[in-house]
Amino acid sequence: MGDRVVLAMSGGVDSSAAAVLLHQQGYDVIGLFMRSGETESACALPAEPLLPVMNAPAHRQGCCSADDAADARRVADRLGIPFHSLDFQDGFRRIKDYFADEYLAGRTPNPCVQCNNWLKFGKLWEFAQQVGADRIATGHYARIEQDAVSGNLSLFRGTDANKDQSYVLSGIQRQLLPRILLPLGGFQKPQIRSLAAESGLRVADKKDSYEICFVPDNDYAGFLSRYREFSGTAGNFVDPDGHVLGQHDGYERFTVGQRKGLGIAFGEPRFVVRIHPQTRDVVLGRREDLEVQQFFAVEMNWLADPPAADREVLVQVRYRHEAVPCRVILSADQSDTAAIIPDDPIQGVAPGQLAVIYDGPRVLGGGWIRT
Repeated sequence: MGDRVVLAMSGGVDSSAAAVLLHQQGYDVIGLFMRSGETESACALPAEPLLPVMNAPAHRQGCCSADDAADARRVADRLGIPFHSLDFQDGFRRIKDYFADEYLAGRTPNPCVQCNNWLKFGKLWEFAQQVGADRIATGHYARIEQDAVSGNLSLFRGTDANKDQSYVLSGIQRQLLPRILLPLGGFQKPQIRSLAAESGLRVADKKDSYEICFVPDNDYAGFLSRYREFSGTAGNFVDPDGHVLGQHDGYERFTVGQRKGLGIAFGEPRFVVRIHPQTRDVVLGRREDLEVQQFFAVEMNWLADPPAADREVLVQVRYRHEAVPCRVILSADQSDTAAIIPDDPIQGVAPGQLAVIYDGPRVLGGGWIRT
């Protein structure tokens, strides 16, 4: 039997195919489903008690529902691998608190990134060590390979450009790279569905989940209202010069770059340009008002050596945005904060999202956007 690896299994086609590939490669695979605790009463699978250092959760419709747990269990049973469904409620509560806190601060959170940072590559690694595994794995479309120049392990984009998830993995710890397996990184999505079908997995045609697991209906404002009972956040829509254009019911309902759902009509498209939580103003402007010539990334996490200030790199500011040429100027300590200067002004730079820095397909690092 090969090395023992703990695989995060969500019940979807990607993590299920990852289980098949790892099993075929001779790894001693242990499947782990992370429960958020939201549908505990409806779950057909009881959550197992966690080993002492672990606390954990389950979800609704999305990537972690009761049906997803059952699908993951069936895949594990078909492959004959051990399977654990563990309660990660405390960890998911931390993510929901972060989600609400960021909106209250006038920023646009990215809970999937924090789920990767805190749970899938945090608590998952803790559990792996407890069961004698020296590797962890997920079904993300990204690659960990040796860099041809330095010889060090680095994170690279997945070969399927439409599914690449390296952006949301930029917060993992550099020292964990040798411990992580990403078996799907060199595949195209249709190949993965074919592999699942050939392996007799009923999830082969299961639809991908794009919702945030604890906001399955995509009603962020409704979730925030139920979870945190936001109040006193109503204020004014203003133009870039401060002139009042109308009123809104709460600034947490908006994100930079938003055009639809403003609740106010104009003769031409208007976009959310900035959000000021102190005054509760939401600034609306034209498309050109979204252009940014410089911004900052804080709490930088480096997966490779930072670039020199005179070296052009690529920076991606949202999960589905194209990376654009930029220069990166580091703070005095050369690590925590970076000024990012695009070659040409870019739009959609939202505080709270990640700025991920690439050298071609290789991830150099990432940090949280501030403007």
